[in-house]
Amino acid sequence: MSFLIGLGIGLSLIIAIGAQNAFVLRQGVRREHVFAVALVCALSDAVLILLGVAGVGVALEAAPWLIVIARWAGVAFLVTYAVLALRRALKPADTGLVAEAEPAAGDSTAGTAAGGSVGTLTAKKTLTSTVLAALAITWLNPHVYLDTIVFLGSVAQTEGDGRWLFAMGAFTGSFVWFFALAYGARYLGRFLSSPRSWRILDIIIAVFMLVIAGILAFGG
Repeated sequence: MSFLIGLGIGLSLIIAIGAQNAFVLRQGVRREHVFAVALVCALSDAVLILLGVAGVGVALEAAPWLIVIARWAGVAFLVTYAVLALRRALKPADTGLVAEAEPAAGDSTAGTAAGGSVGTLTAKKTLTSTVLAALAITWLNPHVYLDTIVFLGSVAQTEGDGRWLFAMGAFTGSFVWFFALAYGARYLGRFLSSPRSWRILDIIIAVFMLVIAGILAFGG
């Protein structure tokens, strides 16, 4: 159960579209250094999650009452995310993601970057520059520390001896998501460019988060 809860919460957090997912999606659409990008993002999440579980665990051992706070903070966090997702579904805005066609042979450009949050991708990037971009988008985002080290690390402590299974579930979710997104991008590009599809995705995310919040609140 701890593994499944970690998997569910991990997926709920990373599926919400941001600069990192936009970058992975666009690299997948372009079929450019896809494996490296997915691996960098997944391994980064794994490191952060493990740091959270280990670091917060030490603090909570000295103050067990913080586990109760962590549980209800997690419930509040997930419910808030669900409400925001439903709000996006009811009042959709520009997602900032537009599927890009693959560049034709000899074409030096690949279209205009989506949303401007990840910068313009023109000529084919080197592996080094692409990996550095993936690292920057991941590690320079302050929200990633709140989601992994603080939030996931805290919620993991509510699982007691199962916290490492929870951590394994969380970073399994990261690996599954990033590789599925990267390699499925060529098929998802057109689907995700539809505002209606984003509304459906937001509704699914909201329902999923509410279910996980219910498990945390009443699962004991």
